[in-house]
Amino acid sequence: MAALRLWRGLTRLADRGYLRRWERAANAAQNTDIETLKSHRARAQALRRRLDKLLHTADGRLALPLVGSTAMRKPLHADWTYRPQLWRGPIFPAGHASVESKTRLGDEATIFHDCRVSELTVRQVRNSRETDLAPFGLRLDVFRFDGSFLSLVVDLPHAAVDGLQKRHLVRLSAVVETEKPLEIFARLNIKHGPNTEQIVRELPLGQEDVWVEFDLAYTDLNEKRIERMWLDLIFEGPELNQILLRDVTLARRPRAEI
Repeated sequence: MAALRLWRGLTRLADRGYLRRWERAANAAQNTDIETLKSHRARAQALRRRLDKLLHTADGRLALPLVGSTAMRKPLHADWTYRPQLWRGPIFPAGHASVESKTRLGDEATIFHDCRVSELTVRQVRNSRETDLAPFGLRLDVFRFDGSFLSLVVDLPHAAVDGLQKRHLVRLSAVVETEKPLEIFARLNIKHGPNTEQIVRELPLGQEDVWVEFDLAYTDLNEKRIERMWLDLIFEGPELNQILLRDVTLARRPRAEI
């Protein structure tokens, strides 16, 4: 214990000395020679990247709801539920500006659009309201938009299609905030063999907490050849709008036998 206290004390002293050196460098930056200033800037940028990553992860873990929370509203008799990574845990980097099409957000999500000049920013934000169940949300700020489509594609894990049958109903639940009314469509895609089934639903307008269901009974799904499933969220006319997806969850349940 004594050795541990000594090590902690020495670490605090070293940290204070390190901070004082950076404070002196910052105060003297206006009169520092150019070569030294370039060196300081490069070291400061490298340090800032690491500090930003630490702060993002720490803020995520120390705030509520808890990171990794799987608490969600589940339909009765659901045999699979899922909250994608974007809304469950921190991603790095947390945001992008002038987002290009096919930009990855974490391990599961991708932004697609056909703008010639991107004036779109995306950022993962920390939820902190008492009503929030998801630890994180995703904010899209759209300025001028000269494209014809904007979509967020979320790849779903293999568990989503393990045991999937035509008698299943798949429910998408979302908590959405927008600066002005916006049409949002959800498209569920299921690849089976060489074919892909696609079911489209429009999210109800004027509500924050919404859900839609995809009924697989009306598809030509080949249950023996199902490979994977993914979700597209399609934003119609998103120009000059801020879209905040505070939560997105999916669940499936078998249709009641008649």
